[in-house]
Amino acid sequence: MTTFEHPASHPDQATPSSPPTGPLPPGTARPRRLRRTEPIRGLVRETVLPPSRLVLPIFLTDANENAREPIDAMPGVSRHGLNDAIAFAREAMTLGIRSFALFPKIEAEKKTPDGAEAFNADNLICRAIRRFRESLSDACLITDVALDPFSSLGHDGVVENGEILNDATVDALCRQSLVQAEAGADMVAPSDMMDGRVGAIRRTLDQHGFEHVAILSYTAKYASSFYGPFRAALDSAPAAAHDVPRDKKTYQMDPANAREAMTEARLDIDESADILMVKPALPYLDIIAWLRSAFDGPIAAYHVSGEYAMIKAAGERGWLDAEPAMIESILACARAGADIVFTYAAVEYATWWHDQHGMPVNR
Repeated sequence: MTTFEHPASHPDQATPSSPPTGPLPPGTARPRRLRRTEPIRGLVRETVLPPSRLVLPIFLTDANENAREPIDAMPGVSRHGLNDAIAFAREAMTLGIRSFALFPKIEAEKKTPDGAEAFNADNLICRAIRRFRESLSDACLITDVALDPFSSLGHDGVVENGEILNDATVDALCRQSLVQAEAGADMVAPSDMMDGRVGAIRRTLDQHGFEHVAILSYTAKYASSFYGPFRAALDSAPAAAHDVPRDKKTYQMDPANAREAMTEARLDIDESADILMVKPALPYLDIIAWLRSAFDGPIAAYHVSGEYAMIKAAGERGWLDAEPAMIESILACARAGADIVFTYAAVEYATWWHDQHGMPVNR
């Protein structure tokens, strides 16, 4: 057994010298000089994320055009009727937010196993696009391409005999993208993670005269536990049935994998994706940074519902100061390399941005 004795028990053993006291010698490096005041800190700030780089997700409901239904699991977030959604977006635009991702909560009676409501040119999302385009002509509208909001089975793709069919799903996604483009979407955003869907959607759009509609691909969408509040907001979780997969692990990525994200990114770029997305954001900052170092095009990060909810919940319990924690987490996405951040706290962040920069709100 090793024993430890105090140096004083050995008078002949040298005692360590005391640390030097007094001022440091001239020429000592002092990084704190550039942290001394807020103007100096602002001058050398490496990461700047203005509100124009944010995307505000908006949940839509057909319950009532003026509805605003709070979502319990996401404090401060609601489902909006179309009138209220436009008013909400208009207010956000006064803060410099220009881009909106629209997500519909489809009524249960309109859901079917094949998700056919997704192809209806008069469905909730298409009506919303047209209304937004009429009222907010200079907004950027990004639409989700996946079957799960429309499917009674709750999966992003076509389910048959307990499996998600890749190619049949890609055909469905092309039809869905086309009706959204026809309604006036600026970008379609396939979030399904099917193989080959980006190229197929690009060809479909081009063949129908929508070369100008961009594709924002969910390139590295992980089979994450952080999506729970989102699925509750849209009632889009996988159905509990014996012939329906209980999770989305056969198409969304394994959280343990990083190199696979690079494979997905190369494929999406080869298939003409305009923007690459990583989802979720904070647990996958390494993936964002890796893609940023490898590709020159725009990278987006989705600060998802679970990331938002856990900060809000901790703030409500007094465990942390929620507002600066939320700002920090959003800035972390940009610091890792994201050019664009999808976040439910976009309005909160933009308000902070204007306060920090002493800028008037454009009301």
